[in-house]
Amino acid sequence: MNRFVRYFVNGLLLSAPIALTLFVCWRIFRAVDGWLGLPWHGAGFVVTIALITLVGWLATTFLWNTLFGLVEQAMERVPLVRFLYNSLKEVLGAFVGEKKRFDRPVVVTLMAGGNARALGFLTRESLESLGLAGSVAVYLPQSYNFAGQVLLFPSDQVTPVDASSSDVMAFIVSGGVVDRGSESPATPRP
Repeated sequence: MNRFVRYFVNGLLLSAPIALTLFVCWRIFRAVDGWLGLPWHGAGFVVTIALITLVGWLATTFLWNTLFGLVEQAMERVPLVRFLYNSLKEVLGAFVGEKKRFDRPVVVTLMAGGNARALGFLTRESLESLGLAGSVAVYLPQSYNFAGQVLLFPSDQVTPVDASSSDVMAFIVSGGVVDRGSESPATPRP
């Protein structure tokens, strides 16, 4: 019976991540495919990807920049729309694009002289505008969650980490079990 349970657990550990990943990808595909309401399966997905790519290409042209500037000015004039647009633009820009903000991983000593430390991302090097000279802002993502907190620390308690931002984010979000260098979870002790 123990052998059966061990095989079942091994099978579950191997198949569950694959099945869940495929399920999530399928749900995303179906959702995107349904946005345009085209009657052929997959056509909505392909057309949506093509349109997004076309917008990206057009964004490099002078004409598009002028048109986009006019649309952006119109959005800036409506209070609720301005708030929503700017918030979404900032959040997306923080994670992708040329102006990524989570590109400076750091380790923070939680209490001066203490041994407890946390991994995060330096988001602002100076807080003088808030009357907090000598302090920095550090974003600490939460494990297994898409949330986090911005905490303020004296700059001497913050040390840069010599690792890529994506590796540090994967380590934090996974609760410390993912080691991107080996691409496998930490091995449990017997």
